[in-house]
Amino acid sequence: MEKEEYIAKANGKSLGISTKQAIEICSFIRNKNLQEAKNTLDDVTKMKMNVPFRRFTNGAGHKKKKKGPGKYPVKAAGIIKKLLESVESNAQFKGLNTSNLIIKHIKADFASRPWHFGRQRRRKMKRTNIEVVVEEVKTEGKGIKNSEKAKETGRESKDNQNPKDGNKMKGKEK
Repeated sequence: MEKEEYIAKANGKSLGISTKQAIEICSFIRNKNLQEAKNTLDDVTKMKMNVPFRRFTNGAGHKKKKKGPGKYPVKAAGIIKKLLESVESNAQFKGLNTSNLIIKHIKADFASRPWHFGRQRRRKMKRTNIEVVVEEVKTEGKGIKNSEKAKETGRESKDNQNPKDGNKMKGKEK
């Protein structure tokens, strides 16, 4: 269902966060519900939950709640949460149901790295580009019978008709 009418996008250009931390956060929230991901990032900024680091594990000790190495990237989580709120407002503007949004694509890349202003020792700044694509997942109505759907659409149910008796008139018998 990857049609343009069911997706919304947002891009963050030259964000002042660490690219390594952004890559780990993106892999952590990918394929999650949008509301669940925002709540998770809110917990990370309050240091209630850690982000498991799988690729860039230098200096990341093992944590109690999630097995394996992890960190608390507070600044990066806050900025990515703002980007998720932006994509949610874009989806709402398009007319999508914001409670059914899934993060289908999120990635972080290196951006241009300008020099720090006024520094003599030649140090570069951290800059990251992030792009987010969310998709609305349709939930099918459960508990509606075929006959009720047929009444809503104005069609008769074909389950009650015998295909052999299709040419005979109703009410006549042999």
